Amino acid sequence: MKFIKSFVLAFIVLTATTSIAFAQSTTQKTDSTKTVTIKVKGISCSMDLKMISANVEKLKGVSSCKAGKMGTTSSFEVKFNPALVTEKEINTAIENTGSCENPDERPYKIKQ
Repeated sequence: MKFIKSFVLAFIVLTATTSIAFAQSTTQKTDSTKTVTIKVKGISCSMDLKMISANVEKLKGVSSCKAGKMGTTSSFEVKFNPALVTEKEINTAIENTGSCENPDERPYKIKQ
């Protein structure tokens, strides 16, 4: 009986410390997220916005890429982990996305 009580107590302590350690590691992941707004020229239709967003979200370390309104210059809000992907890699992914009208063309340019 004494062994069972000791075992239960050890299990409770182990579970509590594991939960605390997990909570700390989750907090660290959110601290390493960076958000940037990237302006892009050359977008001619709403499908372009979707294709660029999908292409950027394929990158390891990008958690989201939300397109703004379509215009001569459109904005994308990108959330990413800078330890896994750089802004330059994100910009390259945008500029390497094929046009929806002609997939062989690369009409999108980052506006500095």
